[in-house]
Amino acid sequence: MKLFRMAAVLLAVLAGPAYAQMPNINLLQEGPGKTPEEKAADVEREKAYKETMKKIPDAKASNDPWGGMRADPPPKQAAPKASTASSAPKKKSGATAN
Repeated sequence: MKLFRMAAVLLAVLAGPAYAQMPNINLLQEGPGKTPEEKAADVEREKAYKETMKKIPDAKASNDPWGGMRADPPPKQAAPKASTASSAPKKKSGATAN
């Protein structure tokens, strides 16, 4: 008898997750479809929406409120010449700036 009770508990525990995975069955019927007048109104509404969207211009200006506060990046300087040994040596002046 104890064996049957344990088997029933084991089946109940194992059947719980399997029951939770059952597909959800909708017992309600689908709602009524749209009438031809409603379909025509939807088409007209969609056409008006598309026409309105064509009238909106593309935004070309930046929306950065701090854009005027930033400094322009410094211009890149030309790379120094690689052959400094062939040029004449520079003369030192008597005054040093230390």
